Amino acid sequence: MKLMANIRRDLKFAAGLRRLLQRIKPIQLDSPDLVCDDFEEAVDRFPDNIAIEDDHRTLTYRELDALANRFGHWGQSRRLHRGDVVALMMLNRAEYLAAWIGFSKIGVATALINTNLTGHPLAHCLEISGASQIVTDNECWPQVEEARPFVNRNLMLWVIDMKDEAEADNRRGLDKPLRSGSGVRPNRSIRAGLTNRDTALYIYTSGTTGLPKAARMPHSRARTYMRAFAGATASTASDRIFNVLPLYHSTGGLVGVGPALLSGGRLILRRKFSATSFWPDVKASGATIFVYIGELCRYLVNCPEHPDERDHKLRLAFGNGLRPDVWEEFQQRFAIPDILEFYGSTEGNVSLFNFDGKPGAIGRVPNFVKNRINIRLVRFDIETQEPMRGADGFCLLTGPGEVGEAIGMIGEDLQHNFSGYADKAASEKKILTDVFQRGDRWFRTGDLMRRDSDGYYYFVDRIGDTYRWKGENVSTTEIEQRLSEAPGVQEVVSYGVAVPDQDGKAGMVALIIEGRFSARAFAEWVDAELPSYARPVFVRLLKSAETTGTFKYRKGDLVEEGFDPAKVSAQLYVRGGKAGYTKLTAEGYAAIMRGETRL
Repeated sequence: MKLMANIRRDLKFAAGLRRLLQRIKPIQLDSPDLVCDDFEEAVDRFPDNIAIEDDHRTLTYRELDALANRFGHWGQSRRLHRGDVVALMMLNRAEYLAAWIGFSKIGVATALINTNLTGHPLAHCLEISGASQIVTDNECWPQVEEARPFVNRNLMLWVIDMKDEAEADNRRGLDKPLRSGSGVRPNRSIRAGLTNRDTALYIYTSGTTGLPKAARMPHSRARTYMRAFAGATASTASDRIFNVLPLYHSTGGLVGVGPALLSGGRLILRRKFSATSFWPDVKASGATIFVYIGELCRYLVNCPEHPDERDHKLRLAFGNGLRPDVWEEFQQRFAIPDILEFYGSTEGNVSLFNFDGKPGAIGRVPNFVKNRINIRLVRFDIETQEPMRGADGFCLLTGPGEVGEAIGMIGEDLQHNFSGYADKAASEKKILTDVFQRGDRWFRTGDLMRRDSDGYYYFVDRIGDTYRWKGENVSTTEIEQRLSEAPGVQEVVSYGVAVPDQDGKAGMVALIIEGRFSARAFAEWVDAELPSYARPVFVRLLKSAETTGTFKYRKGDLVEEGFDPAKVSAQLYVRGGKAGYTKLTAEGYAAIMRGETRL
């Protein structure tokens, strides 16, 4: 029985990999065929199919192409040339995709700006983009205006759906110029000389710690994302892909778009995620595929039952970050036939696919393709935050079950290419040299993983999130997974905090609780589920947890506030006392800081 199961597993992996490789095979780094050419090819094949259904309207492939062409011609009217950059900041809608596709037709790159940013962080992203022209919408333009004083260049705003009275010297409506523009494709000669090595987009990191970095997305990478997932999902013209993820990130904007727009299918696009309307919308739209971020799935699982949650036509959910503690409940409760989990990063050259849907695994590399998949795990030192090296100076590979940092070899071909960030210094920090031989270069993912004897890979933690306490390494991801099942706990954010005169960092969790917090019940769960060194020393209660646009927790602010009652208005607890945890007072905090209380 096990032999047959292994054969079926390998056949499913091989079929998925074959579909993926067939779709990305045409991409060559020096080819003049760009991401906009892929889109135009789909338009020519499926002109009358519905391409996009957003909150405002539906557009056929022919109509979406005409809209993209108008954006391209408008860019030319603004004297934008090859190599220039336009900043794009708007909520999910058809114009978003039409804009950057249209700009790519005239060789102009687009910087995709996070719509949640304000003030200095927004100004920083606009500044490093190099853009002076910003395309936005009626909801987002006030944020740009507020950030304008912090940007060291003149900014011209062009606004979709803008009311006439809101126009100003450096702010104009874009609807009329687009309507009056030509819907004919810009002559391909305009982008003559451009290749897949040239920049199509700038996509920013989430900025969970520090300011966001602009990852350079060349045409080769944009095409690879879109084509790879069109193949991996086996999408066809009859599929309807439901996408509520923000288009300014690669998962929503490329991974979640390619299976529809490169296969003649329909992209069902929504402005943002709504847990209450999610299942009714999935049902009413006839969606067959849904793209997710793991925490989005957790939100759905935590919601009350809905009569439509199993009454749908979904055949597949695909995405990344679906944790083991959520996976099986999510799949069974919502009757999802298949789940395709993947691993990858916007700027990196390491990717994995879990084609056979093993719960909890982020991907698999069978022995028969080991040399074709660009990933290795190297032993990692938590203290130095660097990979370990042997007596010969080279890095040490991990064995099955051993945790290490995932790295990918950097080379000149499509599989190994590393595009990096707009900031060259930031790019260099991600490169590890002399890894297995002198002069080799490898991309550091910054992610700790382990693999089992069957070739499945499992995410452990982000480097920097893992901390050391009582001489042991503690994974915040594993803490969050264990404690999310504790009675009354809805959400968990785990992190380490510095304590005077203590080696390493003490564990702290921020909790969102349903009902009243029971220190005794929580302590009993912690003691039963976690080893002594991994048990949180501090507990903080939250009403809500701030996240990025892709639902990643903003741990930086929580770490900075720590366990100081003067900085934290919410209830704080420290481990100890008859109930297992007691409320932390200002006097108790002072005693800890003076070293009078040992933890």
